[in-house]
Amino acid sequence: MLPISDNIPHRRSPYVNYTLIGTCVAVYLYQLLHPHLVGELAYRPAYLLTSSGLALGASRLAAAALATMFLHGGLLHLGFNMWTLWIFGDNVEDRMGHWRYLVFYVLCGFAATLMHTLAAAWGLPRNAGVPMVGASGAIAGVLGAYFKLFPRATIRTLVILVFLWIPLDLPAVVFIGLWFVLQLLSGLGSLAGGSSVAFWAHVGGFLAGLLLVGLFVARRRRPQPPRVTDIRWE
Repeated sequence: MLPISDNIPHRRSPYVNYTLIGTCVAVYLYQLLHPHLVGELAYRPAYLLTSSGLALGASRLAAAALATMFLHGGLLHLGFNMWTLWIFGDNVEDRMGHWRYLVFYVLCGFAATLMHTLAAAWGLPRNAGVPMVGASGAIAGVLGAYFKLFPRATIRTLVILVFLWIPLDLPAVVFIGLWFVLQLLSGLGSLAGGSSVAFWAHVGGFLAGLLLVGLFVARRRRPQPPRVTDIRWE
């Protein structure tokens, strides 16, 4: 399923969302000129699972976890992530406000990295030394927030069945719910057969988004009651 658009307009310009997308694109273009960048900057689960990794220090680990949110493995990887962020991120930023949204996004990315590390420690030790790249964990957090904030929104979706492309309008709760179930099942399957996709990062980011969204949504001011002027005619 490929999301095409939603029916929730934003009230103010999502500057942070635009900046995140622009930064990811700029970093990817820089990657093309410097292919060694991923190996030098990307996070690896081994950083938390080995004594040599822990010896790098907390600041180095945090920097690697942050850098990995802006690195991508290919043009298709980048394109799908940025398109998803474009569709869903603006409305979440609208409800949270610019700076709260940025902090929320980064925290979800960190949670996704942690979940990926736990999966590597438990059932995927062969992935411990493999660089983790992509914004999809943080974007999964945005999807979790959208799921909570806009369950009745409509997502125009393109369902691709081999040579048959079917446009459908799905409730957000259905579209995102199906996406999460697919990530969870794929993650469970990867524990047995392995996968190059960090499905558990998606699961962790999504769950973090669900749990954290209530702390970051700006409270809406209640409208002031109308003033009633008592006019009497004698």
